[in-house]
Parts: sequence; C-alpha cells; structure tokens
Amino acid sequence: MFQLIKKTVLWLVLLGVTAAVALGLGATWWLHSPLPVRNTTPAGYVDVEIPPGTSARGVSTALVSAGVDTPALWLLLWFRASGQAGQIKAGSYELPNGLTPRMLLDKLVRGEQAVRRFTLVEGWNYWQLLAALKQAEHLRFDLPENPDPAALMRALGRPESHPEGRFFPDTYLYPKNSSASQLLLQAANAMDQKLAEAWAARHPDVPLRSPEEALILASIVEKETGLPQDRGQVAGVFTNRLRIGMRLQTDPTVIYGQGPRFEGRLRRRHLDTDNPYNTYTRAGLPPTPIAMPGWASLLAAVQPQDTPAMYFVSRGDGSSHFSATLAEHNAAVRRYILSR
Repeated sequence: MFQLIKKTVLWLVLLGVTAAVALGLGATWWLHSPLPVRNTTPAGYVDVEIPPGTSARGVSTALVSAGVDTPALWLLLWFRASGQAGQIKAGSYELPNGLTPRMLLDKLVRGEQAVRRFTLVEGWNYWQLLAALKQAEHLRFDLPENPDPAALMRALGRPESHPEGRFFPDTYLYPKNSSASQLLLQAANAMDQKLAEAWAARHPDVPLRSPEEALILASIVEKETGLPQDRGQVAGVFTNRLRIGMRLQTDPTVIYGQGPRFEGRLRRRHLDTDNPYNTYTRAGLPPTPIAMPGWASLLAAVQPQDTPAMYFVSRGDGSSHFSATLAEHNAAVRRYILSR
C-alpha cells in the first residue's frame, strides 16, 4: 500500500512538473510569437486608444477589441506577471502585425504613441495657420470657428490679445488624435523662448523698445525677404527708417491690414486708405506682427546689417536692389518694375 501511494505521488509530481514545463514552454513561445492583428487599416495597423487611468484589465480588453487576436486574459496575466502593469502609459497607439506580447508591452510602457507631423511655415499669418490645422491629419480642431483674434488667445489661455506672430515656425510632432490647442501652445512656448533669446542678443543701438517691437519688425522682415542673404540688409533698411522717423512704406503691412478680404492685387487705393497697418500713411511699426517670423528673421531684426541703404526694390528674381538715395531708388524702380 505504501509503495502504491509512493508511486502515485511520484507520478503526480512528475505530471505536475511536466505540466509546468509545458506551460512554461508554451508561455515562452507565446511571448515571442507575433500576435495576429485583424481589422487593420490599409496601412496595416489597428488604432488603440488608452484613456488615462485605464487599468491593466481595461488595457487588455481594449487591445483585443481593437483587433489584437489573442485572449484578453492572457494579455492581462502577462502584464501582471511582468511587474509593469502599472507602467503602461495612456495614449493613442498604432499596432501593426508582427508585434510579440513582449514587444507590445514594451511599446505601451515606453509610451510609443502614434505621432503625426505638422509644419508651421515661416511667413504664415494666423488665418493660414488655422486653415492648415483644420486639415491636419488626426488632429482634433478644438479652437473657436472663425474666431476673432482675442477669442483665439483666450481659448489658449494666453495673455496676448492677438495671435499673429505668437507661434514659432517649425515642424512639430503630436500624438495622434491630440488637440490643435495643445499643438499651438507648444508653438507659442517655442516662440516665447526664441524671442527671449533673440532679444537677449540684440545690438545695443537698435531702435526697438521691447521684444514685442522686435517681433513686429521680424515679421515684416520675414515677408519682405526674397533671398536669405538679403535678410540682414532688409532689416537694416527698416532700422535706418525707424531711427529717423521715416515711414516704413512696406506693402506686406498694407496687405495684412486688408485681412482675408484682400483680392490678391495691391492697388493705389489700398496705399492711400489709412488704417493701423498702413505704413504708407503712418510712421513707426504696425500694432502687431503681420506674420510668423522664423529664427533668422528674429535675429535680423535685433542684429540688422549696418548699411547706408534706405530703400530697396525687388529685382524680380527673388533678390532685392538696395539704394542709399531716392534718386538711385527711383532709377531701380524704372529698371526692375516699370520696364517689366
């Protein structure tokens, strides 16, 4: 009888060990095997949204519901066994075929969200920016529709009353399905930093009283510069004019003052009609920036080229002809504008 019990116990132990080994081998195989994914997009992935505060059980359920073809219980057990269940990050994920359970968990723990790119172009005004945001891929437009300038800034929680020039031109990465307001705040913070850097590097004799004025001048330089090598001299011309109180007489400010209703051709009546942005009728800088300047224009505004030029005119090839006297300028206008 004792021998029978002993053999039975031995067989049970052997069976348990065999089962444990089989289970371990099976788990190892599963952890390193690609997980099939169903209901994929044409690009070959499934979208998974994990809201903040989602439990490990909720994550496993969301993954299976999205199209990861494996039992949710297995994923949950793996998350818990790994000791990393509490480190899974919320966000929007794209999961392609070929991810193993181990790779999947690593992706979730590292927070490798699906991201998209948005490029804010130098020289854009805020109307162009809002139009581009509305068209951006997988970006929620959560801003006021056709807002007045102050409404837009209030929606962003910014202190400025006007959005023009407040967003730094660059290419920004954003998590898929994030909001336009989040992206704009990132661009606004970048402009705050770049403007502070430029202002700190200003020449001591520039006729600008504040970073705000530097931003305004930089926006004009951005719109008036055809070739990068002319930027410093363009800034120098406007700086020379500001020093002596001469009107800037720059077309882009007049165009900006017309707003979205501008029909595309600047006419004499536009130049003669007074408004705060008409630098033909008013001296000094306009009340706000007229576009979003890049770093090179910010730096040119505070470090203008030392030049005797007081005028410039486009040659028609992107470059400008600079003149120190009105007579020379008028001759350049006849050559490059009137003879076309």
